[in-house]
Amino acid sequence: MPKIIVEVMPKEVLLDPAGKSVNNALHRKGHKDITAVRIGKRIELHFDRPVTDADIADAQKIGESFLSNAVIEDVVSVTVQN
Repeated sequence: MPKIIVEVMPKEVLLDPAGKSVNNALHRKGHKDITAVRIGKRIELHFDRPVTDADIADAQKIGESFLSNAVIEDVVSVTVQN
């Protein structure tokens, strides 16, 4: 079943408390080489037909207007997976 994957991340200029917490936990577990963690979200839009270029464009608009908070998040990628 084809799907469009929309990935949303917090804006680079903003603090990411969840990412900071995970980074601290990783350091406590001995993963000292990891310098930062940023946590975003992945949204999958499933289709029961082939995905078109119009679907991808719609997914970008949906991502920017509905699936993310434009004040604090950016849509960083929209990809198709068959």
